Amino acid sequence: MRDAAQSAQERSFGQGAEARRRAVTTLLGDLVHTPSLSTGEEAVVTRLRDEMEGLGYDEVTLDAHGSVIGRIGHGPVKIVYDSHVDTVDVGSRSEWARDPFEPTVLPDAGGGVMWGRGASDDKAGIAAMVHGGALYRDLGWTEDVTLYVVGSVQEEHCDGLALEHVLTHVLPRPDLVVLGEATGCQVYRGNRGRIEVLVRTAGSSCHAANPGLGHNPVYDLAGVIADIRALNDRLGRGEFLGPGTVALTKVECETPSLNAVPSTATIYLDRRLTEGETPEAAMEEIRQLPSVVAAGGQVELLTYEATSFTGRRWSMPKAYRTWVTPEDHEGVQAGLEAAERALGYRPVTGHWVFSTNGVASMGKLGIPTIGFGPGDEVHAHSVHDQCPLDDLVSAMAWYAAFPSSFARRLGRREDGGDGLAPPGEQG
Repeated sequence: MRDAAQSAQERSFGQGAEARRRAVTTLLGDLVHTPSLSTGEEAVVTRLRDEMEGLGYDEVTLDAHGSVIGRIGHGPVKIVYDSHVDTVDVGSRSEWARDPFEPTVLPDAGGGVMWGRGASDDKAGIAAMVHGGALYRDLGWTEDVTLYVVGSVQEEHCDGLALEHVLTHVLPRPDLVVLGEATGCQVYRGNRGRIEVLVRTAGSSCHAANPGLGHNPVYDLAGVIADIRALNDRLGRGEFLGPGTVALTKVECETPSLNAVPSTATIYLDRRLTEGETPEAAMEEIRQLPSVVAAGGQVELLTYEATSFTGRRWSMPKAYRTWVTPEDHEGVQAGLEAAERALGYRPVTGHWVFSTNGVASMGKLGIPTIGFGPGDEVHAHSVHDQCPLDDLVSAMAWYAAFPSSFARRLGRREDGGDGLAPPGEQG
């Protein structure tokens, strides 16, 4: 039978999170109300810093590129909670049923749903993490843990870039990263990687009145597009992450006027990488397509370049590696246990369809990474952007319960002498 004190603590996570419902809803509403496109996150970062300081975090700082970092505790087991604070743009305002920057709580079968840009991706995540961290300190604190809560910037334009900087230049190497991207309050453990690529064909420009004098590179792209479509149909399928995919996302040409044959034509591709696929192999696969070879096509990996609101300049190739954390990893198992303790159910494990900052933490740096977040990923980047408020409360309770569950499991592995690296040296 469970110890009575343990059962009481487990009930307290849910009760403590419920007591913070209004505060976390207010924070999420403020974040949704504040536009924060990539490189323009200063106002939401300031709001989050003020919230962390008001909640009594041990330390709150900003890194050189503007990510906000709050610390609780000082133990040897180091956990990073990360949610990005930037959003995509709203697109056509006519598609929105209401102002995307006026947060609206609509009734539903539960505790209501917050609507507005960023509610599901990923402002609900960071709001719940900030308050969940404070709840952990009040109810589940253990001297074995240092918990960092990170609101990272510029994820929408370049997955993993800001978090990689935090993990390699600001914080000591953690034992685990937890992402707050929407999971429907289930435990996720991977996502496909991706590359962004252009294919360019060159021609010879001439007057459109006499097109035979030149060579139209757009016609060369017709064969390339057909080959790209066929490539998507034959890509392999990963056992856990599903199929690799390739999608044509943009077409353009360079021409002197609408009365001239273009000199170059370019298509842009989004290539998603499942288990066993690498950016390098995917690039070569495109280069070797018969139509690309026949046209002498140029295949290039795109580069992300931007200046943060702090004035710091970024530059990075747009190649993001696939990652999967094993289901039997203590971080995954601690995530399942934390849900049972705090929420009374055992989640399923799954993966995101889209890409996350895990491409850096696990995909590039090898730091075990999992995800648990409020909301449903199907609403991300859509005019139906939303998050159930009950999910906010559940996520807070989980974030409060998780650190002690993970620290205990890590300690048991070390005591068992199974070769697990000491805290801070994994990965």
